[in-house]
Amino acid sequence: MGHKADAKSAKLRVSPATQRVSRERMPAWAPRAILLFWSGAIAVLAVRELFHQLSDFLILLIISLFLALAIEPAVNRLAARGWKRGAATGLMLISVFAATISFVIAIGSLVATQTQDLISNRDHYVIETVRFLNETFGASIDPQTWIRSFSDPTSSLQNFFSNQQDRVLDLSLGALSGLLQILSITLFTFYLVSDGPKLRRALCSRLPVERQRVVLTLWDLAIAKTGGYIYSRALLAAISAIFHWIVFQSIGAPAPAALAIWVGLVSQFLPVVGTYLAGVLPILLVFLDSPVKALIVIIFIALYQQFENFLLAPRITARTLELHAAVAFGAAIAGGAVLGPIGAVLALPFAAMVQGFASNWGNRYEIVENPLVAMPSLQKSKLRQKSKSRKRK
Repeated sequence: MGHKADAKSAKLRVSPATQRVSRERMPAWAPRAILLFWSGAIAVLAVRELFHQLSDFLILLIISLFLALAIEPAVNRLAARGWKRGAATGLMLISVFAATISFVIAIGSLVATQTQDLISNRDHYVIETVRFLNETFGASIDPQTWIRSFSDPTSSLQNFFSNQQDRVLDLSLGALSGLLQILSITLFTFYLVSDGPKLRRALCSRLPVERQRVVLTLWDLAIAKTGGYIYSRALLAAISAIFHWIVFQSIGAPAPAALAIWVGLVSQFLPVVGTYLAGVLPILLVFLDSPVKALIVIIFIALYQQFENFLLAPRITARTLELHAAVAFGAAIAGGAVLGPIGAVLALPFAAMVQGFASNWGNRYEIVENPLVAMPSLQKSKLRQKSKSRKRK
């Protein structure tokens, strides 16, 4: 009894400082929480650095995926006719890259030729341009002043050309790097398309039956929407190139075929602003020959844009997928912010694919009659149906 009383009295005699230390002792879960926090922070930094190091590879893979989705419908048609998938994929890739290389060479040679002509005959072009400005706008510009400015070896123009000559090696290395990237994209695309069924079988073998149906449905929808969007753009680009070639040929523009193809491709695969960016090159080249011809080109581009927006595009894209202008423009801005110029181009088929998923997801219901959702085209079609039903009665 005496010992127990002594123990109780010892506990009662513990100092306040000792009691405070015991209360402030670290909880048992705190070391684990600290370790988990720092482990997560290190993992996030490691993943961020890994993503930074693999960003170029991921961009190549994304480009290859979209190119594979674009050419797979044609490869499937050739395979259905008895072609081997490898041979069909190789044929489509060779066709795509042959057309791309031919286009780049044609535009590059045109720009180089016109630049050399501009440098050789700069005095003539300066005199003609100043004369046009003086006669049209009543200005009093002295052409000799501008000629002396361009001929001055210390002028900004001469410094620009000298700087470009110093960058020849950098441009050569950049071209070699671009060629290696193109070869990598070609290789990835070839295996994604030629081994497409094998890849999908390997993926579906890890999923239950219901998930397999969902994955295959989404994959098929991605192929249909991406391929359909790109094919509709290519058809619109071909029609645009034909009409512009007729105009360029009639006014005597330099290299009318190359300029027409340039306008057709850039105007269709860059949203909203593509038409205006595509028209800059032919307008500048034609303006060097005649300002009146340049005005004709400007008027034709503006008129053709209206013709395409109201007549051609709705009919051609009705069976594939029509992207709203605001959606296309916003997707291009977002893609450009993430991946640069390549992202601006790839954002369009990606937006088309996402819109296709959204349009096929969930249930759809009948729209109530309300002025806020009234569409003139639908109202006209309903009136026509009512008039036809009355005539039959």
